[in-house]
Amino acid sequence: MGNLVWHDLGRFISITASVFFISMMLLSDAVWSSFFGLYYRKFFWDFVAGTLRDPGGIQPAPGVAVFITLIVKAPIIQILAMILGLMLVALEYSLPQVKGLAIYRSFVVRIVLLLFQSFLCILYYQGTNASLWSLIAIGCYTRAQLLGEVMEEAKGNRGKGGRA
Repeated sequence: MGNLVWHDLGRFISITASVFFISMMLLSDAVWSSFFGLYYRKFFWDFVAGTLRDPGGIQPAPGVAVFITLIVKAPIIQILAMILGLMLVALEYSLPQVKGLAIYRSFVVRIVLLLFQSFLCILYYQGTNASLWSLIAIGCYTRAQLLGEVMEEAKGNRGKGGRA
């Protein structure tokens, strides 16, 4: 039996939270859910303290008017989640422009970005799956950070700083 490399598991789960392949199409969980959130706008937590009306279903409470504005009326949350999901895809798939940077080697940066992605995606209905997978990836990266793991491919570019 070998040792589980937690940052690799976290990377794969983060890719799952941001990108996965279904039926030969590149679909992104966070990006794709925010795309659907642009067209089918629904605040996920509208049932909390909502009023049930006979014709019309659950009406959101007046206290969540800010979220209704940011998700339903103007899809700001979905757009931010889409941008953050694309940034995480660029970081996890290690684009050549990103691979030489210190941000690529940092687990803390990935944890913080995944935390923001999880928070943004849980607010709208279509993003709950991306939010849960992001939380699992956060746990894996935190475990890797606590165990003192270092990315193997990042050891070679330490200190180069973009100079050839």
